[in-house]
Amino acid sequence: MYAVIRTGGKQYRVNKDDVIAVERLDGEAGDKVKFDDILLVGEAGKEPKIGTPTVSGASVSAEVIGQDRADKITVVKFKRRKNYHRTKGHQQHQTFVRITDISAKAATKKAAPKKAEASEE
Repeated sequence: MYAVIRTGGKQYRVNKDDVIAVERLDGEAGDKVKFDDILLVGEAGKEPKIGTPTVSGASVSAEVIGQDRADKITVVKFKRRKNYHRTKGHQQHQTFVRITDISAKAATKKAAPKKAEASEE
């Protein structure tokens, strides 16, 4: 079973026991995290459940492994022949999580009961 989750403005396709690095989340190593913003839930050989925009009732549970910072990137601004150049560095905070469970208890839409048409007499 797999799911597509949205967190930190990004989307991640996850399976059970996957380890992913996401934008910083509050919590220490060993804490439990629950993602409720599930965009799609699928299973091998079956039709995936696609949310509009999210799949209602579905959730993904995860465990925080640790907090860290991503590799440093360097941003350079430069204008030729103007003696202008600026260099900045940036290191993004990130959280490593292990996916422990994917729950796909999506509510199925029931057909609206048909109203009996009133005959005009």
